[in-house]
Order: sequence, then C-alpha cells, then structure tokens
Amino acid sequence: MATTTNKQRALTQFFSLLKNCEAAEQEARPVLEQFIYGVCREDATREQADLAFSNLRERFFDWNEIRVSSPREVEEVLGDLSGPEQRAERIISFLQEVFEATFSFDLESLHKKGVKQAAKSLQRYQASSDYVIAWVLQNSLGGHAIPVDEPTLRVSRRLGLLDRDQEEREALRTSLEHLVPKAKGLAFTELASHVGQEFCWDDEPNCSACPLAAECPTAHELGAEILSAARATRTLARRG
Repeated sequence: MATTTNKQRALTQFFSLLKNCEAAEQEARPVLEQFIYGVCREDATREQADLAFSNLRERFFDWNEIRVSSPREVEEVLGDLSGPEQRAERIISFLQEVFEATFSFDLESLHKKGVKQAAKSLQRYQASSDYVIAWVLQNSLGGHAIPVDEPTLRVSRRLGLLDRDQEEREALRTSLEHLVPKAKGLAFTELASHVGQEFCWDDEPNCSACPLAAECPTAHELGAEILSAARATRTLARRG
C-alpha cells in the first residue's frame, strides 16, 4: 500500500510530466445539460462525448423531443460511444423524470442548495451514477468532486494514486478528492482521461509511448525494455 507521501509525489509527477498536454476547459452548461453530457462522457474520450452531445442538440428540436423519442432514435446519434442503447435509455428516463417533477427541463434551482444536498437530489434520478453526480458537481455546482470512470480508475491505480485493493467507487473517488487539490480537479479529470484512453489501455498498455512511463510503478513492473523505450522517447522530445 502506497503511503500518502508517495501518492503526493506521484501526483506531482503526474502534473509535471503532463504539463505540455492540453487540458481544455469544459464548456459552461446548465445543470441539466451537464448531467446529460456526463452520461455521454463516462468511459469515453472528450471528442466522443462532444460529438454525441452536439448530435443530441442539433438533430432533435429540443429536450422534449428527445424525451418522447425511442431509445433507438437517440442511440443512432450517439456516435461511437460504448453501450449506446443503455446511454440512450438513461438520457430519456432522466428527461422524463425531470419533466414529471417540474414540467420543464430546468435544474438551475440546485445552485441554491448546498453541494451535499444537490448531490442527494441528483442521486434520486435513475439515470444517475457516481460519475455523473461528481461530473455535475465539479463542472456546474462548484463542488470539489473527481468523476471516476474506468480509464481514470485504471490510470490512478497504476500510478499508485489509489490502492489496488480498494473497490467501492465512492470510496475511490473520496480518496482522490483528498489527494487532488480542488484547483487542479478539472485538469486531473481531463488528463487522467486522456492518458487512460491514449496510452493506459486495459490490455497491453502502450507504456513505451506514455509520458508517465518513467515514473509509473506499473511500467516498471512490465519490464525494463518498455521503460528504456519511454526514456528514449522523452530524450528525443527534449532535443526536438
């Protein structure tokens, strides 16, 4: 089990080695839209989620049209997101629940509640998940929350930021929130997702191309050959 000091050191290296990677700011969206974007963003790249969300906005007249559409119709515009049928069903059910409760598609009243109460309100929706709630808190409601999906979890464990024997998703998220300062929460979310999707794959991770490989315990475990290639890549990059 990594000590807190080792985890802090690993986090410092994480931001240092990825300082040249772009971590674009999230677009400001109303709470309802941020929830739907979160459904698209979980276990997906930024580009995949952006395309899916854009398609939802452009190919349907409004949120009400999506609410009364079939899952198949919504699924067809979600691009290459994984599990499109399940995501479509979650989006439709969420809009239906909001409409039945408010006869509108407006959740801006959550801004008036505290972060904990807002989280409880979001948790009531069947379409919610720990990731989506954290996403909305982080990107719309000013809370210190780290959305944890599979790529983020994989990167965090392999870097030693999370203990490998931890399983419960809420506890994992809480551990990261204690470790990552609020001011760096957005950057951490984007960079961890980027590394998880581009290099730190579930099977056969591309450690030789990953900018974190030289400092990553998992890359060390995978062998000196990968580590040597990573260092060579970084040296060439500095010279270039």
